[in-house]
Amino acid sequence: MPHWYDTPWDFNGHTNSPNDGEIACGYFVSTTLKHLGFNLNRYKMAQAAGCDESKLLQSKTELKMYSNLSFEELKTEVNAVYSDGVYFVGLDNHVGYVLIKNKELYFLRSNYCYDKVVIELVETSPCFQSNLYVFTEVTTNKILFKH
Repeated sequence: MPHWYDTPWDFNGHTNSPNDGEIACGYFVSTTLKHLGFNLNRYKMAQAAGCDESKLLQSKTELKMYSNLSFEELKTEVNAVYSDGVYFVGLDNHVGYVLIKNKELYFLRSNYCYDKVVIELVETSPCFQSNLYVFTEVTTNKILFKH
């Protein structure tokens, strides 16, 4: 995914190539998954709400939903459930990935805060504000990879 860093963001962006056009947050997620070999309709997925995108990747019963938590509470909860890896996250009005590495959380997404694809610490990200966080396993999801 580093090839996507600095690709310009636009609410309607849907480029299929890093740094060649613009990309919205939902298209960033669906396009990178497609490039990793997942068989999905990147347009249909990108246009869905974050919670619905999550259900395309993991059964509803296995999703983890968190609400009304401080960052420290959320970090503690997430680290209690998940190990190092990449996870899809749906927020109230935004989607992206959370990379967990050595108990630290990083937010990777195409975003309106910087108008480009970036990765940064979750705790300092101005775009990681939400009442609801829906986490979906990606790199640790054996069923997803099998499909």
